[in-house]
Amino acid sequence: MTDDCQTEADLLARAGRGDNAAAAALLDRLGPRLMAFARRMTAGDRALAEDIVQEAFLRLWKRAGDWDAQGSAQMSSWLGRVAANLAIDARRRASRTQGMPDGWDPEDGSPGVETRMMRDEDLSALDRALASLPDRQREAVVLRHIEGYSNPDIAAMMDCGVEAVESLTARGKRRLVDVMRKTDGGRDEKR
Repeated sequence: MTDDCQTEADLLARAGRGDNAAAAALLDRLGPRLMAFARRMTAGDRALAEDIVQEAFLRLWKRAGDWDAQGSAQMSSWLGRVAANLAIDARRRASRTQGMPDGWDPEDGSPGVETRMMRDEDLSALDRALASLPDRQREAVVLRHIEGYSNPDIAAMMDCGVEAVESLTARGKRRLVDVMRKTDGGRDEKR
């Protein structure tokens, strides 16, 4: 083992025991080269490179207690491998979360002002027509045709039989049609 490797292993062991000066010395010794490498791996993105270097050193500090100074990996090589993997992971994440291409302008799928006004007018007319129904018919029609409940569910909610629900919804729909025709004033012909 070279003196450099032993010195780095000693600094790491001391840093692992809480020696801030040893941690700073190790960072000063290995940090600049690792930062240059990380910047090349991130196409010059300094902020991302700094994050990668920080994460690589955090992982090294976690291994401080069990670092094998006699092992085959030099600390600088190990840090380089960790930094390379972090840079590759960052690039993969970025490719999955790419922004929209320049010049891309999605079509607005929302209805135009005239369509919205007509829809709002139709909904207001429907609300007025529903308000004109007797309470039980209105309840049955709303539950069935607006809320989408099944007849057996409505029967349970209204505490009546399925046949009664069918009768209430049928009479309610007929009355709604009549009321809507009277209040429409020939709008369908104008459209």
